[in-house]
Amino acid sequence: MHKPSDILVDSMGRKHNYLRISLTEKCNLRCSYCMPAEGLPLMPKKHLMTREEIFRLAQVFVKHGVDKIRLTGGEPLVRKDFTPILQDLSTLPIDLTLTTNAVLVDRYIDPLKSCGVRSLNVSLDTLQEDKFLTITKRDAFKKTLQNIQLLIREGFHLKLNVVLMKGFNDNEIIDFISLTKALPIALRFIEFMPFHGNKWDKSQLVTQKEILQTAAHHFGAGQLFPLEIEANATAKNYKIAGHKGSFGIISSVSNPFCDTCNRIRLTADGKIKNCLFSNDELDLLTPLRENTFSETLISDVISRKKSVRGGMTSFEALNDPKNHSQNRSMLAIGG
Repeated sequence: MHKPSDILVDSMGRKHNYLRISLTEKCNLRCSYCMPAEGLPLMPKKHLMTREEIFRLAQVFVKHGVDKIRLTGGEPLVRKDFTPILQDLSTLPIDLTLTTNAVLVDRYIDPLKSCGVRSLNVSLDTLQEDKFLTITKRDAFKKTLQNIQLLIREGFHLKLNVVLMKGFNDNEIIDFISLTKALPIALRFIEFMPFHGNKWDKSQLVTQKEILQTAAHHFGAGQLFPLEIEANATAKNYKIAGHKGSFGIISSVSNPFCDTCNRIRLTADGKIKNCLFSNDELDLLTPLRENTFSETLISDVISRKKSVRGGMTSFEALNDPKNHSQNRSMLAIGG
């Protein structure tokens, strides 16, 4: 095994050992917070990383200290060569996982197991079928729930991601937490974040404070217990007394966790992003194809990482559309 170097360490000493690779911009759902209402023009296939290019770049990052890779999209399972990509990456000394909407996951249970995937993140923003159709524009609610149950039966550790939006699904906070009574899942509420085309407005934000107040009011403050904070954790986790599962809050907007961030992103077209909120990205794919690739490219972009949310240090800056209108949509970045 290679000894990790310092090219993945930024100017504030944060070590980036967690790589999220987007396999595609395509998705079989059309969630409004992820995709602009007018849709998204997809890049030609030739602009996207091939299976071989994904593996070559992953090898470079692993050589320099990455020990966890998450596959994202779009929806990673819509990529036709998903299984070969998974098999390639499973040969690396990493914790391999993915984020999915679960609609197609029943087709991939065996490959996931054989490649050592033990944990998955599943996105589900409502427990009501009519709302699911409203937000995703697809009639796949029952299939999603069936596949969530399948993953649990098959022994996968499941994190259920819920993007909360005031006036849409914030009245389901208790319903979601109640799932953790019988199911051994890690539920995570995610604050609605601003990206290109998703018409973000601070009035739609449901904060960490509001979520905890809602939970304490319903279950009783004495029944709500904070869990130990893991290193580099994005979520602050809690458990209701007697529940099998837990719930957490990812408060990127109201209470960011940037000081311990260890994440970097590789977009489907081979651009490295040092922060989800940042416009700053660098093309790795072109020099890779032209045989001019240098690992210093990675070091350069990591060294430019800002201390907080791509340089948006205040809520006022985050609320200014000019500061995030040049960023990609969430679909194009990879979750």
